[in-house]
Amino acid sequence: MKGRSRLLRPAAGWPWRLGAALIAACVAAPVLALIWMSLDGSLDHWRHLAQHVLPTALGNTAALLLGVGVLVACLGTGSAWLVTAYDFPTRRMLLWALLLPLAVPTYIVAFAYLDILHPLGPVQGLVRDLLGYDSPRQFRLPDLRALPGAIFLLGFVLYPYVYLSTRVMFSTQAASLLEAGRILGQSRRGVFFRVALPLARPAIAVGVSLALLETLNDIGASEFLGVQTLTVSVYTTWITRSDLAGAAQIALSMLAIVVLLILLERHGRRHQRYANTQRMRPIQPEKLRGMPAAAALVLGWLPVLIGFVAPALYLLNETVKHFDATGGVSAQLLQSGYNTVRIALIATFVTVAGALVVTWAARSAHTAKTRFMKLCSRVSTVGYALPGTVLAIGLLLPLIAIDDLIAWMARPFTDTAPGLLLMGSTAALVCAYAIRFLAISVGSLESGLARIPPSLEQASRLLGESPAGTLRRVHLPLLRPAIGAAALLIFVDAMKELPATLLLRPVNFETLATWLYAEAARGTYEEGAVAALAIVAAGLLPVMLLARHQLKSGH
Repeated sequence: MKGRSRLLRPAAGWPWRLGAALIAACVAAPVLALIWMSLDGSLDHWRHLAQHVLPTALGNTAALLLGVGVLVACLGTGSAWLVTAYDFPTRRMLLWALLLPLAVPTYIVAFAYLDILHPLGPVQGLVRDLLGYDSPRQFRLPDLRALPGAIFLLGFVLYPYVYLSTRVMFSTQAASLLEAGRILGQSRRGVFFRVALPLARPAIAVGVSLALLETLNDIGASEFLGVQTLTVSVYTTWITRSDLAGAAQIALSMLAIVVLLILLERHGRRHQRYANTQRMRPIQPEKLRGMPAAAALVLGWLPVLIGFVAPALYLLNETVKHFDATGGVSAQLLQSGYNTVRIALIATFVTVAGALVVTWAARSAHTAKTRFMKLCSRVSTVGYALPGTVLAIGLLLPLIAIDDLIAWMARPFTDTAPGLLLMGSTAALVCAYAIRFLAISVGSLESGLARIPPSLEQASRLLGESPAGTLRRVHLPLLRPAIGAAALLIFVDAMKELPATLLLRPVNFETLATWLYAEAARGTYEEGAVAALAIVAAGLLPVMLLARHQLKSGH
């Protein structure tokens, strides 16, 4: 009997546990290295930063986070309530169209709008024609290159994080709660503010925190728009001034803000517990007609127009003009596209494989080791909260240490030092992508494994299959949809990643994101639109799948 229970117990074995522990250590290493580098800096570094860099950068970052947080909360919550509580023309199309700005990275939106809203651009030209002016000297709109412009653009790109989570919360609320509020004398507006909105506060907190983490990670849009944030300061301090200790100290300040955002998000929903044990009737949207329907139509499509349609049409138009003028793209841009796809594919494979090790070790661990495996799983997912610049700075010491170890081990066998094998190659990029996006694949695989009953594992073991064979022949076929979804998300995110790529790429190595960044930095837009359109087209794939799942599941 004892042998039979031992057979039924799905032990993972020490290789899986060791692999999960090593992956967790790799994720934690950049954070520990960042703290070490920051403390290693001299007092003069801190004094200089405190006097000349941090006040402006911290002020701009705080103002940017505050403005973007308010804007995404208003846009995301308002649009979610609009499509949940009201029925108007194109509502079903708007349900998934409101997700489209997720396909456009923030730096691409800034790249597009700098040309669209240029004093000599189409929008200001049309406004001057309508008002009867002839030149920008007579009339021009406020310059987009300022903090309000950055808040405006980032808010209209990142609001889908709030919309997605809040829409799920609104659609699962019981209609009887709202009807009770109406019976007690509340108007429809009062029911929203006193019943629906308080119930949706946890979802709003989650969406806003994700949007703010993306804002903190942004480097392209902030630099294009002339806003000196902490992220931009890290890049300029390291690359322009060659001050690694100063860059590490600024990155540590960013890490403190990340921790603060996570704590605020958890604090905002600390007492929020909702349970539903009954089958509840969902909210039935109210049919709108006439002017209210027209107003809902305009308000619903305005975020989509600003956050996706306008920049996408601009990029498409510029790409067509470029092909008409040149008949193709340069060999350098084609090489950048090849580099992007190659690195994204390698990073996707490494990240999914690492997530499989972590999740399988956590699922199959013995009872005595379950707590340690859960800790490894949680540590493995913290990389997504790290901004790309913070992660890049933190990876320097671990990667250089590994290169030094390889050189020391190779010294007895060769006369020449192997050089920087990791830091001097694309392996550094793969490590950064894998650490940053491991949370995506771990979450997807954990959800997939939770749907597989343990009885299948026990039946496989009773038939004489090993743990590795059970994973290969039972779980992997059942996990195929979860693995595919995670791989798609990681591939697209790796294609779009800019901050870590800028700081860790090898010399003369360009991706589509860095090519676009260089084009915008030089003020040339000839081939930048082609690279941007390719990134947007790739980003549409997961958004379309997400929208399809939303409509299919009713959420």
